[in-house]
Amino acid sequence: MSAGVAPSLVVLAAGMARRYGGCKPLAPIGPNGEAVLDLLVSDAAAAGFGQVVLVLHPETGPSIRYHVDQCWPASIDVAFTEQHLPLGTVHAVLAARGSLGPDQSFAVANADDVYGEEAMGLLAGQLESGTEEHVLVGYELASTVATDDPVTRGICQVDPSGHLTGLTERRGVTRHGPGRPLTSDDGLEPSELDAALPASVNLWGFTPEIWDVLTAAMDASGLDEEALVASVATGGDVPKAEVLLPEVVAAMVTKGIGRPVRVVTTDAKLIGVTHAADLPVVSAELARQVAWGIRPGSLWGVEA
Repeated sequence: MSAGVAPSLVVLAAGMARRYGGCKPLAPIGPNGEAVLDLLVSDAAAAGFGQVVLVLHPETGPSIRYHVDQCWPASIDVAFTEQHLPLGTVHAVLAARGSLGPDQSFAVANADDVYGEEAMGLLAGQLESGTEEHVLVGYELASTVATDDPVTRGICQVDPSGHLTGLTERRGVTRHGPGRPLTSDDGLEPSELDAALPASVNLWGFTPEIWDVLTAAMDASGLDEEALVASVATGGDVPKAEVLLPEVVAAMVTKGIGRPVRVVTTDAKLIGVTHAADLPVVSAELARQVAWGIRPGSLWGVEA
């Protein structure tokens, strides 16, 4: 992508959110009932992103598409694509390939997280610069855990030059109050995690070279989408195997193949929805941010 061109954002909205029990991208968490997806994309547009590509699931996709058609302004350039089977986040990103230019850098984000305009701006700035590196936005671990319920987080290992050298998924990450380390009950060491550790929450920027890496990972998995779709259509089970973006990127940097991954850090607070019980907490945090002037009180740059 040439320097100065507004980058595209791929939003992974095909998850079934069984722990949550509903369509998380449409969860009404804003002060005026705005959905998670509304806040995410409004922040992205304000930060300088252009086209938005929504990767949808056949079951929940129609509801999301209807919401977008009814609620988003015409100024938002949005494309829709489907991930027909839940084969993981690598598969979801590959589903967006046809909606992007062949030589285009792009960003990837979850549809159930509000990253904030500041963090989105950091990522957009990196991509607009014409960088030849991939990019990962790293949050302070404590700022990604909103409630006392355990979550899964990717802990970044970063070298002195600011490049990613490893990414370790930690499960059961739980907070224990201000000033105290977080803990993980996944059996890995250390069990205590410093609150300031850089954590990945799937906010990436990729150069076009990533396509070869993602395609190779899917090929190596043995998951044949066409055959699996046909099997499911005739009553076969939906496969449980997934090819996950953090694992593939971690393997790439560990093996020293592909482009390096630059980690840019932010002290922004992630607003994410994992469990239904999170809704009052994240809604209160968003209202606080509006009251303190951290985020605007309305969407799409329109005065309230």
